[in-house]
Order: sequence, then C-alpha cells, then structure tokens
Amino acid sequence: MAPPTSLSSHERTRVEDYLNDKIQISADLESLDSLLSNLRAQQELQRKQVPIPLHIPYLIPLLVHVAYIVGYQLAEAQEARSIATKTSNEHAEATRKRAEAFSAEQADIDRRLKIITQSETSDEAVRRLETSMEKLQRLELSNGYVELLKEAEQLSKEAVDSMSSDPRAALKPYAQLRNIVLSLKEAQPAAEGAAPHLIDYTEKLASALREQLKKFFGDRLQKTLDSLKWPTRDLHITDHILSQWRQDAELLIDLQIPYEDHPLIAMHISNSGINSELQSRDPLSVQQNLEAPVLFPLEVMVHPLELRFKYHFSGNKPTNRLDKPEYFLSHIMDLMNQFGGFFASYLQPILDDKAHSSGPGLDWNFYNALHAFINAILPMLREKIDSFLPQIISYPQLLSHFIHELMKFDNEIRETWSYLPDPYAEGNWKGMTWEVLTKQGWYDRWLQVEKDFALARYKDIIDTADSGHIDYDGVELIATKPTKAAIRVNDLLETITERYQPLSSFSQKLRFLIDIQITIFDQFHERLHSALEAYLAMTSTLGRTVQGADGQASVEGVAGLERLCRVFGSAEYLEKKMEDWSNDIFFVELWSELQDRVRLNRDGGRNVAGTMSIAEVASRTSPAVAQNETTNAQSSPEGALFDETASAYRRLRLRSESIIASTLTSNVTAALRPYSRLSTWTTLSTPSASAATSPLSLSSDLVHATRMISTQLTFLARALGVAPLRRVSRQLLLSIQTYVWDNVLTRNTFSATGAAQLASDVDHLCSVVDTALGVAGHVGGSLRIMKKLNDGLRLLNLGLATSTESTSETPELGLWDVEKRLFRDNESARAVLAELDIEGLTEAEARSVLERRVEIGS
Repeated sequence: MAPPTSLSSHERTRVEDYLNDKIQISADLESLDSLLSNLRAQQELQRKQVPIPLHIPYLIPLLVHVAYIVGYQLAEAQEARSIATKTSNEHAEATRKRAEAFSAEQADIDRRLKIITQSETSDEAVRRLETSMEKLQRLELSNGYVELLKEAEQLSKEAVDSMSSDPRAALKPYAQLRNIVLSLKEAQPAAEGAAPHLIDYTEKLASALREQLKKFFGDRLQKTLDSLKWPTRDLHITDHILSQWRQDAELLIDLQIPYEDHPLIAMHISNSGINSELQSRDPLSVQQNLEAPVLFPLEVMVHPLELRFKYHFSGNKPTNRLDKPEYFLSHIMDLMNQFGGFFASYLQPILDDKAHSSGPGLDWNFYNALHAFINAILPMLREKIDSFLPQIISYPQLLSHFIHELMKFDNEIRETWSYLPDPYAEGNWKGMTWEVLTKQGWYDRWLQVEKDFALARYKDIIDTADSGHIDYDGVELIATKPTKAAIRVNDLLETITERYQPLSSFSQKLRFLIDIQITIFDQFHERLHSALEAYLAMTSTLGRTVQGADGQASVEGVAGLERLCRVFGSAEYLEKKMEDWSNDIFFVELWSELQDRVRLNRDGGRNVAGTMSIAEVASRTSPAVAQNETTNAQSSPEGALFDETASAYRRLRLRSESIIASTLTSNVTAALRPYSRLSTWTTLSTPSASAATSPLSLSSDLVHATRMISTQLTFLARALGVAPLRRVSRQLLLSIQTYVWDNVLTRNTFSATGAAQLASDVDHLCSVVDTALGVAGHVGGSLRIMKKLNDGLRLLNLGLATSTESTSETPELGLWDVEKRLFRDNESARAVLAELDIEGLTEAEARSVLERRVEIGS
C-alpha cells in the first residue's frame, strides 16, 4: 500500500524507508500491533513536547490497514491447516488398518504354507512350493510331449493303415505329420533349442513314414512299368496302362510336394554347395548352388536305366575304356533322345497340373518334363565321373580328352534341349564341366595340362626345319607373307580358343587366355625380336668383322631382306589376327564382362578374376582395364583384350619395316656410287639423226644398280603386301632422287647429249622400279614420286632453239628463252616455270639446274 499522495516526494520516501526498515520479513507482521502502539505513544508524546512530523499522521492509519489484512490472511491459513491435519490423520488411520489386515492375512498364509509343506519357516516353505510348481510344469510339458508323440504315432499309423486300401488317403496324415515336424523346428529357436530329442524323434518318424510310402508307391509304379515294358524301345502303351501309370506317378509327386515345398526342407536338397574358397576365387560365377531335385516317379523309372549304364560302363566291359569317355557320354545322350518323347507326351500334363496347384514355391521344379528327366539321369553321370576322374588324373592326354568331350556334351545338351534346371537363374546351365573344374577343383590341374600341351606344340612348330621359311601360298597374293611358323602359331592359338570357349566361368576363360594364349604370343614376339636384334648385330661393323665373308653373305642383298621380311611379315600377320580376334563376339563379350567386373570391384579391393588383381590383368591385356577402374560406365575407355600384346607386335612391325627401307636404300646408294663418278656428261658431240630418234642405251656404270634394284624389289614385291611395299619403294625412290640430285646433277655440267643420257638413265631406273612393283606400283609411276628430279631433268634437257613443231598452239620454250626469263627476276622465273608445268623446284633450284648446262655455264 502506497503512502497518501498529498505527501511530498521527500516525505513519501521517508515513509517507505521507515516501513521497509521495520517490516522486512513475514515474522515482522506479528509485531505490527506493538509497532502501532509505539507509534501512537510517540505521537502523543510529541504533541506535548515538540511539533509532530508531517508523515506521522499518515503512517498510523496505514499500519492499521496493513494489520487488518494480515490478520484476515492468518485466519484463512489456520483454517486450511486444520482441514489438512484432519485429512492426514484419517489417511494414516486407514493405512494402519490395511497394514494390520495384510499382516493377519500373511500370517494366515504362512501358517497354512508351513502346514502344507511341513516346514518350520516360511522361506523354507516357499522354496518347497516353487520346487513343486516346477515339477508340475514339467509334468504338464511332458504330458504335452506325450500327447504330441501320440498324435504323431497316430498319424503315422493312419497313413500305414490306409496305404494299401486307399493310397491317396495316406498322404493326408503324412502331410500333417510333416507340418508338425516343421512347426517344431520353426518354434525351437524361440524356445532356445528346447526339446531336441522330440524334434529328432518326430523327424525320424516322418522320414521313415515317407520312405515306407515312397517304397510302396514305387512298387506300385514298378508293376505298372513292367506292364508298360519299360524301358524298351517298343513300349506297350494302352489307355488302361497309361491311366494306372498316371495315378502312380501322381501319388509319388504328391508325396514329394510336402517335402520340397518348404524352404527349411528345401535347403537339404542342395548339393554340397560352393565353399568359401571357390567363392572368393570367382564370386560372380557362382550362381547355381542348388541342384534341382529328382522327381520320385523318375527315380523309379531311371533305376533300370542306371543298372544298364553301370553294366556297360563299369568293370572290364569293352565299352568301359579310359580313352573313350565319349562312349558313356553318348549313351547318356541316347537315353535323352530315346525316352525324351515319352516324358514330353505323358509326364508334361501331370507337371502342368502340379505347377498350377502347388503354389509359387514349387512350380519351378515342375515346369518341364524333359528337363526333369535330365535331372534324373545326370546323377548316374556324376557318379561315373567321380569314379572316372581319379583313374585318368595322372594321364594328361586322357584328362585333356575327357574335359573336351565333356564340354561337347554340355554344349549338345544346351543346344538340343535348352536345358536349364532353374528357369529363374541368371545365365545358362553351367554344365557338368563346370562341376568338374570348379566345384570339384580340377581346373588348375587341367589348365596346367593344356598349357604343357600348347607349349610343347609351340616348341614343335618352332623346331620344324621350315618354320622360318616365308609361306608365299598361305595368304592372299597381295598380302604380306608371314613365315610358316607364324601361320602355324596362329592356327594353334585358334585351336586353343576353340578348346576353352565353351567354359562357363569368366575367370577360367580369362586365365586360359592369359596363361596360354598371351604367353605363346609373348614367346613368339620374343623370338621375332631376337631375330631382328641378331640381324642388326650381324650387319654392324663389329658383326661384319667377326663373321667374315661367309657370314656376311647371309645378311646381304636378298638374303638380308628375307631375314627382315620374316620378322615383318610374321609381326604384321599376328597383329592383324589379334585385331580380328578383338572384334570376335567371344572376345568382345569377354572384354565387356571384364569391364563390368572392374567397375563392380572399383571400391571393393577384391580380385577381378580369380587370384588376379586389376593391375595384373591390365599388364597382360590392356591398359584400358586399369583406366576403367577410375572412370564411370558412361565414359568407359575403348580397348580390347589383346591391346598390350598387339602393341608389342605393332612396334616390332614398324621397326622392322623401317630397317627394310633403310637397308634397301643403303644397298641402292652403294650400287649408285660408281655411277656418281662418271665424267663424260660434258661431251658436245651431237648424235646422228637416226640415233637421236632411238632410245639411248643405259650407262654401263648403272647396270649393276638396276639389276640389284630389280632383284631386291622383285623379292619385296612378292614378300610384302601392297601398302608396305609402296611405303618402302617410295622411300627408295626418294633416296635415289636425293642421291642423283646431290651427287650427279648438281656436281656436273651437261651437254645436250649428257643431259639426255642422264634423263634416259633415270627413266630406266624408274622403269625397273615400276616393273618390279607390278600391280603394287605407284599411281602415275615412279617418276611422279621423283617429281623434283624429273622437273630438273626437263630443265636440263631444254633445246637450244624454240620448237615450232609442237602439237599445241603455243610453241615450246627453248633453252635461251627460258634462261633469260628465269634469271630476270623471281616473278619472271615463276611465270616461266608455270609455263613449263614445273612445280617441284624453287626459283633458286631451277637456276642452279639450268647453270649445269654447258652452254649456259660457258
């Protein structure tokens, strides 16, 4: 409450300070009456003695008002406290009564418990009671087990009792028994592995019942098969027998369905599976872990076929030969061809019905009768292979022959029957070869055998006496001729491709490619490279000194070129073959799968093919493999499996071609040296009229050179293809042009007769080259290649006077007219050269040539 507003600000401040000083806590309110009394006494005393301060009259009513408010609040608080105290006392009394009642009830329970359990204390009584309850629970559980066992026994008994009278009725209790077993198995993990003996007993009971029903139904089917005269070529097929056969077959299939349809049981159908080591070697190739189950009726029908198979292909029978695995493989194919039609006609309708009625979990087992029949006869083949392999494993030829016969068998089944055990599996059936090489682990042994055979065959090719001879008939006439060894090596590599192409495993194909094919490519490349290095060593200065005259003859002339052409032709031939292989569908698919694996393993750090890392594969195939590791699918680098090997052969081809050209050029240059020393070019004698019209004879010093050019070019024209021959001859002609220009034309002076002789000699050289090249000659002839020299000879052979007998309207230019215009200035020189149709010479070169005429120089 604020002081009266009539007080001044100073007085109000004093009143507030006084109240704040006297009343600071709630306890000060209790002394409010005494404070009020003191103030009144002070007021009276001051009235009598001194003047009263201005704020005192206002302070006393204010304190009276405050005292009234505080008293009212205190009264309300006392009333609330009284009510709360009463409620608390009532709650405490009720709680005490309930506690007394509980204690009495607990004492009564303890008394009764001690009487029941005959115990001295209540704790002991509780322990005895818990023990009794556990026994009671075990008794109840045991009773449940007994009831379950009784039910299982009863179902088994029902099935056996109705088996003879009503076979189909026996299937219902069997299916119920199987459901009990499966329910127990599914509940066991939640029960922490409880009742293992119960599960084991019921499962054995169900299995025994299943085998009993299977045998009974199988015997019924066998009697029907006897009436059918199965398995003979002339089956006794009637409507009655077929009807009975269908009933018996359906009984066995219906017996199999409750077993196969459940995923927990289907897991036991699988084969031994793929071990972790195999999966780590080739993780992307493991797709078919499960083998399709054999249908029960087919087990019965295949049994006599199996007995017949064992009779023919076991023991000492003449058909059981280690070197003739095709005998028993062909027998399997004969069985498919002989009885496949029966199953397609009569078993397929049954399977179609079962596929629609058994649900999605089972229809893949019943989609194709022919494939089901193949599933049934493959086990006998697996058993034969398991006993056959250990007998031939120590004989490389037998092992190799068997694996390739087995691959042919797999291909025939795929192509003829389109066999696929699981229609939902990715890719084709991997085949029996995959089972032998991958699942049973025989691949490394077989790869080593094939590698040994291939390298032995390669060695035989190299060691053959004519292996280094050029094969002029093995390729087209216009193609470069390889050696016989190169052709045979290529044939060997193509045969190797055919031998491993049917493999279903990517890693196995890639290892075969790298370990055998690329290895042979590398060895042959090393041989060619060594031959080229040997030629260079023999033609070096030191080599000539060491060999002497006899050894030198083997690397000179055609003999030396032949050595080089062997290397060049073999390198070019195999390089082109590798380019062709890179475009073959088999190697294209192999390359595509390699790229996919590299992209998938980019961040995984796993090997891309078997034990080979990405870097190892890239070093043997193509650098693009390693580049693909860091690129995405949209920017995959171009490449092929033989990039690395083909590049090595390409470098060898280019190097050997360069050496061929330089060798030929060197030979021609050496043969032209006597010709460059001629000194009769300046003769001024004019030939007679008859001699002027006849062609000039070849200079005697050029005869040896033309013969050498003709001989060596004729050989090269036969050994080289059109493109490399044109490249080599072009370099030869350019070298002849340079030599004649530098050593004959620009170093001598010529009379008209001398100029004509030089032009005739050059024309003869070109004619020899064109004749030797034949169809591979240059367009426009060799003179077109030597355009600079040809233009120079035209200038050098200009007549002294202008000719008016030209067939054209414009008279031909004479020597003096050309000389004046050529030496006048550059513009005039260019004009006269254009009139002469000379494009290969500059103005300076044209003047230098014209100065070689004796008439100009004098």
